[in-house]
Amino acid sequence: MNQDLDILQLVMNASFVVQFVMLSLMLVSIASWSAIFRKIYAIKRVKSLNEVFEREFWSGSSLNELYNMAASKGVNSGPMERIFASGMREFQKLRERRVSDVATLMDGARRAMRASFQREMDEVESNLSFLASVGSVSPYVGLFGTVWGIMHAFTGLAALEQVTLATVAPGIAEALVATAIGLFAAIPAVIAYNRFARDLDRISIGHETFIEEFSNILQRNISAQVNTGSPR
Repeated sequence: MNQDLDILQLVMNASFVVQFVMLSLMLVSIASWSAIFRKIYAIKRVKSLNEVFEREFWSGSSLNELYNMAASKGVNSGPMERIFASGMREFQKLRERRVSDVATLMDGARRAMRASFQREMDEVESNLSFLASVGSVSPYVGLFGTVWGIMHAFTGLAALEQVTLATVAPGIAEALVATAIGLFAAIPAVIAYNRFARDLDRISIGHETFIEEFSNILQRNISAQVNTGSPR
């Protein structure tokens, strides 16, 4: 048996099944890192756009001005701005139908914002389940490769009359590389998943808080001006 314990040599000398496991784990690791970097950029962008809109919202601009700005931005607007726009859009549709009941207006606006909130959270949470799967499954896939490699190594040793540590070590080392690659794929995915889950919880809480604050502002304006025109 090959006595060279260089990592590359161990991989090249491993059985086909172990090599397939290693290749699969490496591809999964690359996909995982790609998802991590995309998610870092996406979350940073969401936070930045939400902060910009919150400053504009609390700057004293009218609701109609903010709605027109959100409509003009289109896809370039942030999640919180789109949630606001969906509530205002539904409110204006109900007003155009001459609905004057405060409860009906508020219920329609809240339902529209809640639906938009769910869509935005589904979008920002994309690929999170993939990282969770990588973190939980990769170690077991690597362990499978290790077990298979050890079985293959001991099968090869059965034909030898004298077995020493020098003859056993290379085969065992080849198998253990699969576990190492599995952990290499899993650990960053688990760390990233936990970090992203915490960030997304904060974003979700921020969106829900904004919905309640905007609902209160809208209700006050509707109650005061339901028969005179648009709010604020």
